[in-house]
This record gives sequence, C-alpha cells and structure tokens, in this order.
Amino acid sequence: MRMLLANAEAWPGFETSVELLKQGGASIESLVSGIAKVEREAKVRSVGYGGWPNMLGDMEFDAGVMDGTTRDVGAVGAVPGTLPVSALAHEVMKHLPHVMLTGAGARRFATERGFAIDEVLHPDSKRVWWERLQKEMSPEQLAAFPDIALAPLSNTITDPERVRDTTVFLGRDAGDNIGVVTSTSGWAWKYPGRLGDSPIPGAGFYADSRYGAAACTHTGEMTMRCGTSRSIVLALRLGYTLQDAIKLAVDELSELKTGFLAGVVIHAMDAKGNHQVVNYRCDEEIRYWYWDERMAAPELRVASAIQS
Repeated sequence: MRMLLANAEAWPGFETSVELLKQGGASIESLVSGIAKVEREAKVRSVGYGGWPNMLGDMEFDAGVMDGTTRDVGAVGAVPGTLPVSALAHEVMKHLPHVMLTGAGARRFATERGFAIDEVLHPDSKRVWWERLQKEMSPEQLAAFPDIALAPLSNTITDPERVRDTTVFLGRDAGDNIGVVTSTSGWAWKYPGRLGDSPIPGAGFYADSRYGAAACTHTGEMTMRCGTSRSIVLALRLGYTLQDAIKLAVDELSELKTGFLAGVVIHAMDAKGNHQVVNYRCDEEIRYWYWDERMAAPELRVASAIQS
C-alpha cells in the first residue's frame, strides 16, 4: 500500500510527493521531489532558505536519504550555499562509494553534480541573528567579532527561537519499497560545524522495507546518543508491534539524565501499513501529515503526547 508520512512543516511539498507516488513513482525520488519544495519555502522557518544561521551568521544544511530495500544511504552535513540539500544527499547515494560528505567537500561535490551556488540566508534571518548577537555581546566582543570565543555565547543563546525542527518524509511506493528523506538547517544559532541527527543514519532516520522506517525531529543530540531510529526498526525486526517499538525508543530517551535534554518527535511506519507519530516532552501540540492510497486527500493530524 502506497503511503506517506511527514511532519507539519512538510506542507509545501507533501502533495507533490503524494502525486508522484500515485503515478507509480519510486519512494526515494518521490520524497526528494517533495522535500525540495519545503527547502525552498521561505515561510518554513526551520529548513532550507527559511531556516536560521549558525552563530557566525552562516547557513549550514544537513540532509539524509535512505532506500529501505537496498539500505543504501546518502547524507550531507554543514553544507554551505546549496539548495535543495536533500537532492545532494541523494546524489551522494547514487554516485559515490561514501555515505556522507560534509562542509566544503560536500559543496565541491555539489558543483561537480551541477548544483548552483545559492543565496541561502533569508534577510529576516540575518536581521534577527544580528539583533540577538548585539544584545548578548559586550562592546569589546562586538568590536572583535567574529574573532571571539563562541562557546560562552552558545550557552547563552542556544536556540533563541526554539527552532530545533527538521523536515522528514517517510514513504512507501507501489512496489512496497520504503524510503526516508530528511532535511534541516539545524539549530538556530548553533556552533559552526554542528551536525544534528538529521544526516546520521540510525539516529535521525532509518529504513528497512522488510520491517519499517523511522525518523526524528527536534533534539537531535538525544536521538544520536540513543540511535533512536535504528532502535525502532530493529525492534520491528525482532517482532515488536510499532507501538511497542516506539515505546522502547522513548524509554531509552527517558533514561538520559545529562547533556542537553528537551523534546523529541518520532515519526514511524511499519511494513504492515501502520504508522504512529509521538511527541515526547514537547510543550506544544505536534501535528503531522499523513496519506495512504485509501484516502481521498492528505490529512493533518495530531501526534500522541508522552511526557514520561
């Protein structure tokens, strides 16, 4: 059964992926085409052009793709000047023996594959970034910026807009091939070079067409420590129901007592056609998009909330 699951910010490209799946498109290509529209939408303030810069005012993008049938993976991290970065991750999967490229190397490969160097810093993001820095720095720091210690500032202005979101698309095509695609600009005001879970296979995403797929948003530092997405798919392989597999992953997250701890959202589906989205410790209501071939149109639904 063809199906598609994504987070609420997926709205610019969700129907694009649905239509491609309806037409018989392959899961990965259909998901990349949809998520590319999210990456270029300025109104989505956590991904792509609408996202937030790091502490130096530079945009650094992360993305990952995984084919659940072959378990091939492509990922990129801290990529400058490139949209759509999910498509670049797909190019890594198709054309390199590597799984991941980062930074300048990823940008070099983008040029080789014909990607333009894009203007990626939204004017409003630049304004908010600089206004916030001015409030946090002393006159001496302002005069010396950017040649100052950034770590003390990261403790002060970590995620000033509370933006720690990612766009995730999980889909199954007519051939029962399951795929996952992720994309993010990362935490607002992150330390330069920071990677979250979005490009990390097993943490921010994982797919195996025999069993299911999972992808996470929000606090990637936690899901990297627990290997959350892989835990869910492995539990499915071991015979857990989807609900119990997610519960296992949430229990692992709840065992963390040190480091940066906050909310996590888990999106998951199994090979039997079930899906679930869980809001773990996020204060706000979390919504997500869902469609399968039995439905007349996609629906925006509310995730289950878990606080334990």
